[in-house]
Amino acid sequence: MKKCVYCCRSIEDNRAVDVCDRCGHGVWGPKMFKAIMDNMTNAREKGDLMQGLVNEDLQKSVQDKNFKPSC
Repeated sequence: MKKCVYCCRSIEDNRAVDVCDRCGHGVWGPKMFKAIMDNMTNAREKGDLMQGLVNEDLQKSVQDKNFKPSC
C-alpha cells in the first residue's frame, strides 16, 4: 500500500496520484481533484506518465542521502 503524501493514510497502489480523496478535496476542491485524477490516470494509461526516478545519478544521490519519507 502507498501512503498519502499529506496525511500518510494508506491508499491503493494503482492510484495515479499519491493523495487520498480527503486531502485531495481539501487541497484542490472536489471538482479540480476529480479533473487531476482523471487526467493523471489517462496519462498513466497512455504511458505518458513516468513515475519514479529514471536518472541513475539522481537515484544514487537520493540513496546516498538516506532519503526516508516522513510517514
